[in-house]
Amino acid sequence: MTELINTRERTLRVRSRQPGKHINDTRTVSFAGSFTALGRLAYEGCQVSANITDLTSNETIVAIDDRIVLPTASIGKILLLIEVSARLTSQDFSGYGILDKSIRDAVGESGIWQHLQAPALPVADLATLVGATSDNLATNLLLRQVGLEAVRARTESLGMSRTALLDVVRDNRGPDDAPQLSVGSTAELSRLFGQLARGEVVDPGTSQRVTGWLSLNCDLSMVASAFGLDPLSHRMPDHSTLLINKTGSDLGVRAEAGALKGKRAAVSYAVSIQFDDDSLEKRLRVLDAMRTVGEEILEYVH
Repeated sequence: MTELINTRERTLRVRSRQPGKHINDTRTVSFAGSFTALGRLAYEGCQVSANITDLTSNETIVAIDDRIVLPTASIGKILLLIEVSARLTSQDFSGYGILDKSIRDAVGESGIWQHLQAPALPVADLATLVGATSDNLATNLLLRQVGLEAVRARTESLGMSRTALLDVVRDNRGPDDAPQLSVGSTAELSRLFGQLARGEVVDPGTSQRVTGWLSLNCDLSMVASAFGLDPLSHRMPDHSTLLINKTGSDLGVRAEAGALKGKRAAVSYAVSIQFDDDSLEKRLRVLDAMRTVGEEILEYVH
């Protein structure tokens, strides 16, 4: 099982790069604001990790402790979506197969199916709910259908050793449960989103189905808050900006991974922050830092 690294003191690393061809000669993006904002959080005792990669050159633009393993909350659900999509591609089960709600899968917090009257939904619709609202009930139902071991095997087949979906979603985690829903490294998550954007995860059909689900994501509260997109409608390019992303939120955890295409460039990115969530002010500082990263990503791709 992936080990959660708890070391508090980390060194921020900047990998040198030459200005990309998509950046004109009079303007470069140094990501100095991102390093300052995330560095400030690190000095306050937060654990921070980030990776930004140019999808044209495959060059890592930003790497801040991107190989450490941090909690990623609901981001791990993307691994479940990949397994579900792969099975739909191979026709192991039908996307129109109906799954019933059950007491054993009931869980609160994120998602809307728990508030709906529908007692059952097709597999593809459940995956859509997970992509759009990170639906916990739909997640548990799909995970019971395909099995956690299958998701782990798929994750390993994608070459990911520091990222994992560890458990079903639970309202309360006991001593015998996994301490986190998922963990991951930003290097691996950023690479995964780059592969999804290029249609390289399993096969083009599987990748396209997953990106379709993720394009419905309503949570643009973190890095993507800087992109100026409509949270409820951004499947098509808006001002030459196209996004797919997945977020994760838990007590003391804020994480986001995605891919963004603009007029000049396209990038994949991942940012994870673990912090003492003991005040609203501290949480807002974390969100402000993530937005700063988003602002510089937007500048880079445009």
